[in-house]
Amino acid sequence: MSPTISAPTRTIRIGSRKSQLALVQTYWVQEQLQKYFPNRTFEVHTMSTQGDKILDVALAKIGDKGLFTKELETGMIQNEIDFAVHSLKDLPTNLPTGLVLGCVTERENPADALVVNEKHRDKQLATLPTGAVIGTSSLRRLAQLRHYFPHLTFKDVRGNLNTRLAKLDAGEYDGIILAVAGLQRLGMGDRVHQVIPAEVSLHAVGQGALGIECRGDDAEVLELLKALEHTPTAQRCYAERAFLRELEGGCQVPIGVNTSFDGDNLTLIGLVASLDGQQLVKDSITDAAVNAEQMGIELAHKLRQQGAQEILDEIFTQIQRGA
Repeated sequence: MSPTISAPTRTIRIGSRKSQLALVQTYWVQEQLQKYFPNRTFEVHTMSTQGDKILDVALAKIGDKGLFTKELETGMIQNEIDFAVHSLKDLPTNLPTGLVLGCVTERENPADALVVNEKHRDKQLATLPTGAVIGTSSLRRLAQLRHYFPHLTFKDVRGNLNTRLAKLDAGEYDGIILAVAGLQRLGMGDRVHQVIPAEVSLHAVGQGALGIECRGDDAEVLELLKALEHTPTAQRCYAERAFLRELEGGCQVPIGVNTSFDGDNLTLIGLVASLDGQQLVKDSITDAAVNAEQMGIELAHKLRQQGAQEILDEIFTQIQRGA
């Protein structure tokens, strides 16, 4: 280890959102780094982001570029914090000048989960009664579930995880869709009623992994973060992020992915769906994992050739009209 890294003179400031899940994730990162570097000091600094403050408007209608990251990124650029811990699915694929994705941690289960009101504990998505109200703030989830379960009614749900669960338990929804990983990290894995298979709902880009963003010229922090890097997860997420970047999509666009390893080869499945779930363009690509980013680009081109661009153009038009 270099003398720069072992010198305990510099306190490392970790940036985090204030939500319960964000803090659990950030304190986990702090704890892991403290184990690897017991002579170093790591402090957590919290900030509220725009996405935390606007809770009464659907995400698709307020944009997606840095909703949950911009304030943290400003803190890094202004040297108020040294790195920020994000749910990787919230981190835009194009980062501000001077900032880089310094580390990707080992992924938790990236699948989506159905959580139900107690009265439906004997039901699954396919067997919920016609008209049952399902809450989700994700157009990706909405489009895929509308496609496979047209008998259900979908309603936007915002707020932190505890707020959403409270609304569900109060009867405002018959079920809500959440990330398995988020529930598990908060010790609420018992609330997962049904893990939705990838055949029904491809997950969000980066879902289940943490992305640590830092200044690209901060060699000391970049060296520290190597201790938390999980290469197989990073390769999966680089492929997914390249796919999303090439399609110029964000959280307001129904784009789903799934990645899996077979030896040294990586398979990336990608999907673009229309908002009503009527059109799904889906394909896959397999190659050596070292070519992860190029795989994402190539798969995006394949989907464009199959009609994905027309779907995306229509979605952007609908969003601009306030549909």
